[in-house]
Amino acid sequence: MTNSNRRILVVDDDSQITTFLRRALSYSGYSVETAQNGPDALTRALDAPPDLVILDVMLPGIDGYEICRRLRAGGDVPILMLTAKDEVPDRVRGLDVGADDYLVKPFALEELQARVRALLRRREPDGGRQLLSFADLEVDIGSHEIRRGERRIDLTAKEYDLLLILLRNTRLVLSRELLLERVWGFNFEAETHVLEVYVGYLRQKLEAGGEKRLIHTVRGAGYVLRD
Repeated sequence: MTNSNRRILVVDDDSQITTFLRRALSYSGYSVETAQNGPDALTRALDAPPDLVILDVMLPGIDGYEICRRLRAGGDVPILMLTAKDEVPDRVRGLDVGADDYLVKPFALEELQARVRALLRRREPDGGRQLLSFADLEVDIGSHEIRRGERRIDLTAKEYDLLLILLRNTRLVLSRELLLERVWGFNFEAETHVLEVYVGYLRQKLEAGGEKRLIHTVRGAGYVLRD
């Protein structure tokens, strides 16, 4: 699919940012719509779902977190969140409500465009399939089929859920607490080793053919999917 077939909704209450991004992304060949408040953004996104949403956190009417949560509950549109705060709790909250990626203002246009391309590429259909991919790992969301190169991998439901959240947030360190809540619904203070056990299961299956490790432990911080 060419860029001209891709529809991007830019949501920000700063008219300078929406005008700037509309011009820049349109120049790159995308079809761009804008909204400057929460209710208008939600209406536009639900009435005619775009291929990607660039979503500011601080919005009048309905904030970006709530918009993200509602869009994620009703579909799988990629969401790139923008924020003026580079704080871990803000990033975690954005991921927790379903954002696919996070970018802190002020940002370089080249980085935003690269993240847009990456998010759209990970959602590109292949023969009618909806794929998420990273390195040589591919997940077909519709069929739940997982492949590492040419090798097919069978996962349990929880292994699949854990892999999917890591794959939706590649190169971002996700905390143990966040993963426990998103995959198992555990309270942050729950004393359990289930996450470590399932990370071990996933590593065994993903590396069974001698492939390099993709799921890495960041001591004291959590886990990250990176090459």
